[in-house]
Amino acid sequence: MTNAIEYREIEKSHLAPALFEDFDRRQVVTRCLRKVQGQWVVKEAPFLDQWSEKDYEFLVDCLKNTLDQGGAVYGAFMAGKLKGFASVEGKPLGTRGQYRDLTSLHVSCDQRGHGIGKQLLGLAVKWARAQGADKLYISSHSAVETQSFYESQGCVDAVEIQQEHVRREPFDRQLELDLNRYGKTGGKRG
Repeated sequence: MTNAIEYREIEKSHLAPALFEDFDRRQVVTRCLRKVQGQWVVKEAPFLDQWSEKDYEFLVDCLKNTLDQGGAVYGAFMAGKLKGFASVEGKPLGTRGQYRDLTSLHVSCDQRGHGIGKQLLGLAVKWARAQGADKLYISSHSAVETQSFYESQGCVDAVEIQQEHVRREPFDRQLELDLNRYGKTGGKRG
């Protein structure tokens, strides 16, 4: 048996809670970034981020909606089992339509640190470029580890904050990734 990862688009007909049976979202968070007087600082904020069955059902509905609205969903599979996924919305965001919204990028806890997130981000970047986007918009989990990943890929604080994202997740950090620079300075094409 090989541990090779297969990356492919996920079709709507394959989106069901059963797809996530071998996916474990579990994340033990100890430190997060918080904005204090206009600066990002690390704060102790311990909690367990673990999705419930209802969360997965909601996720499936969201991913189906992404596809219905012209977006894309990619998966990383090991031996046929989902170990990571990313989704990008089809609708442009921003005053010039310069953004595409990276609405999810998750790797199963048993496979983190092996480059799956970088590969999925690369697929999202390629898709967004093909749609004419200049940047990805990312409403990112504030955990220090998550922020380190995005920073290593060249993400910076978003220039145009999408207030709907802030309303839904007030502790998220609003980031952007310049698609024209990705792979050239900071982010890797995987």
